[in-house]
Amino acid sequence: MAPYILRRLLWLPVILLIVSFVTFVLGRYGPGDPVQVMMGSKYDPVAAERIRERLGLNDNIFVQYGRYLSNVARGDFGESLKYRGRTVAELLRSKMWVSAQLNLAALILSVSLGVPIGLFAAIRQGTLLDPAAVSMTLFWQSVPVFVTGPGLLLIFAKWLGILPTHGWGGFFDTRIILPAVVMGIVGVAIIARLVRSSTLEVINSDYVRTARAKGLPETTVRLRHILRNAMIPLVTHLGFSLSGLLTTSFVVERYFGVPGVGNLLIEAIFARDFPILDGALLIGTTIFVMVNLLVDLIYPALDPRIRLGQGNAAF
Repeated sequence: MAPYILRRLLWLPVILLIVSFVTFVLGRYGPGDPVQVMMGSKYDPVAAERIRERLGLNDNIFVQYGRYLSNVARGDFGESLKYRGRTVAELLRSKMWVSAQLNLAALILSVSLGVPIGLFAAIRQGTLLDPAAVSMTLFWQSVPVFVTGPGLLLIFAKWLGILPTHGWGGFFDTRIILPAVVMGIVGVAIIARLVRSSTLEVINSDYVRTARAKGLPETTVRLRHILRNAMIPLVTHLGFSLSGLLTTSFVVERYFGVPGVGNLLIEAIFARDFPILDGALLIGTTIFVMVNLLVDLIYPALDPRIRLGQGNAAF
């Protein structure tokens, strides 16, 4: 296992180098001038040229990229072009932590509802309860967030008056409930269908019939033999979800007044704030690679037949 982990980790700098270079070049040669956006209606060509010279934007692209890599290696992602005097690390740290909490709450909701619904639908296959359960989750998935959000606000905030409407107070604050429900309800249908389809693949397996023939309680058969072996597709999906914890729905953030990273990235795109975009992409890529490595390490624990470095587990 150690050689496999080492081989995967050795690829991380290569992946980050490729991703950072492509993003860096696209940002510098893309449409729009960050200095012009920064100065706005007070744009002056002479002053703008001085700012470009001070920021190093007039240097050769490879010189700029080399300087950027040197700073990143020391943990310095640079200074925001839009929010002068504030570092990229400072801005992303606070915003990503907010988005991570919101996404985690939504993921907990999706898993806690999606897994039992999917397992229930698979066990009740052939009855009306199976399509009823799946249809219910698909209905909520098909409703867009700009309909779900106002609907929940109307019911729980205005009519019942039991939940706040906007703002942010942390993971254990009631203001996280409505945005987490709006984001998590979409994942319920995805997880329920994954669990249902994977459960149907293993429910008639020989080892399940053997477990029942031994007289094991049905609850033990379902949890230890059926659900455990049906978890691999779910673990893969959760891996992608966890790697995206630091991003969130821009619409949900704006609608519920959540100060997460979504609004920051949208503002950075319109302001051509390249340091924020580059930093966010590097951090996101690193998390994506590490979480996928973690998922690969979980596979053998769920199914001993899987060997790292072979078949689907190969890098």
